[in-house]
Amino acid sequence: MKAITITDPQNPRSLELTDVPDPQLRAGEVLVHVQAAGVNRADLMQAQGNYPPPEGEPETLGLECSGVIVDPGDTGRKTGEAVGCLLAGGGYAELVAVPVGQLTPVPKGFSMVETAGIVEVATTVWSNLALTAGVKQGDRVLIHGGSGGIGSFAIQLGKALGCEVATTAGSAEKLEYCRELGADICINYHEQDFAEELKGSCDVILDVIGGDYLERNVKALAIEGRLVVIALQGGPKGTLNLGRMMPRRQSVHATTLRARPRTSKAHIVADTVAHVWPLLEDGSIRPTISETFPLREAARAHDLLDSGSSTGKVVLTVEKPA
Repeated sequence: MKAITITDPQNPRSLELTDVPDPQLRAGEVLVHVQAAGVNRADLMQAQGNYPPPEGEPETLGLECSGVIVDPGDTGRKTGEAVGCLLAGGGYAELVAVPVGQLTPVPKGFSMVETAGIVEVATTVWSNLALTAGVKQGDRVLIHGGSGGIGSFAIQLGKALGCEVATTAGSAEKLEYCRELGADICINYHEQDFAEELKGSCDVILDVIGGDYLERNVKALAIEGRLVVIALQGGPKGTLNLGRMMPRRQSVHATTLRARPRTSKAHIVADTVAHVWPLLEDGSIRPTISETFPLREAARAHDLLDSGSSTGKVVLTVEKPA
């Protein structure tokens, strides 16, 4: 098959479409012909050498895709079934082996491109807001990076769950985009300090920055507030004032989806499909695809995502294997 490979470890944009061996199915896996693959910041980090896949998982980039089952292996699934796939790697390719518990249906009314851009964000946002933070109707939820793929989805999910949603972004245009998605409070982080604007009022914060946002996030938390850190765009280290947190009974969670055991991922996928897919299918949450590129132009897709100029998701499209 053909897949994107990093041909120069010193150059994160040396992404070339080359011939590689087909995946070999293990017990409990299906073989999927990839039709589209979502692009995520984790892919940029891996191309830079900073986010290797878990042991035993494919070295190929790509944490989500959509496609058609071409070999069901020992799973009992059907050849020709259209699916979404949550992956630990391997999506930037013509074929990928997927644990059966990490397959989703294609939401009714969604294209394969839209599905490829929804699986990883849906499972990430649902697992962190609902399963980890226990978000509930009436909560004030702060979403950092509201115009990105995760943020675009999280704003919509928060509103669908009956929350008041605050968000941060870096320009008036991106904040207007967030408002169109339903955000109630929009903060330009270049001009405003979100910690001062929201001091002591946020029940849940979903953070993709880390670093020096840690202390300010805690300042913005309400009593019994929950901070969930899911990415480290601002660096891995910050300062916590435990003396401030303890009387307010606040908590900090640091999570990642990719490194979880397959049994945990299967539970998250099933719970996400049960609770979020109806919101996709009734239009409460809409897909937010910024741009698509053919697989061979993965480097251009990475350039766009890295530039910070896009909103929503970037998706690669894959031709049928020869």
